[in-house]
Amino acid sequence: MSLLNRLFFCDYGQHIRLGDKVFFNFNCVVLDVGWVTIGNNVFFGPAVQIYTVNHPLGADERRSGIEQALPINIADDVWIGGGVIICPGVSIGARSVIAAGSVVTQDVPADVVVAGNPGRVLRRLNADTTADT
Repeated sequence: MSLLNRLFFCDYGQHIRLGDKVFFNFNCVVLDVGWVTIGNNVFFGPAVQIYTVNHPLGADERRSGIEQALPINIADDVWIGGGVIICPGVSIGARSVIAAGSVVTQDVPADVVVAGNPGRVLRRLNADTTADT
């Protein structure tokens, strides 16, 4: 398999803190204008997008080139399915599962399954539950 099939994209690469045993699948994007902190044993499916950067809503401000950034924090033992988008300023709690294709716009508590656009909590997980979603 060629290297082109294993690409990882980021803005700076120096605003990303990784814990131990973090796995990124193919074609993930991390816009690390702000800090991205990822805990231990976190798995990312293919084509996950992590966006710390945002732009002003007003057209005049956008034209000025102003960028804004909010940090993203992902706790230990999180599983993020393929195609998930994580928006600026979001924190994801330990052991949570984000279903494929979800758009995470708000903080996610620990031990839950989140799905949809915008992402919503579908159910709680026990700390010792093996997720089957």
